[in-house]
Amino acid sequence: MIDAMYNYRQGEIHSAEFSDEFNALCIPFEDSLSEEQIGVFHKILDCVSETAAAEMRAAYRIGFKDGVAFMREVQEER
Repeated sequence: MIDAMYNYRQGEIHSAEFSDEFNALCIPFEDSLSEEQIGVFHKILDCVSETAAAEMRAAYRIGFKDGVAFMREVQEER
């Protein structure tokens, strides 16, 4: 259920744009690569992106569970 909530809300999460530093490093670097190297570089970037997305999903689940634990604790103190 938590995953379903995250996936539903995912459209409301605004993606950050690449930083100026990333663009300053990435664009000249990519321009220096061969076509084959560019393909590998894009696959690496995709892996990094997928890892970040998995970390965000995991953090959402943990945060949700922590919130429930806090609510339980508050209710038990009453």
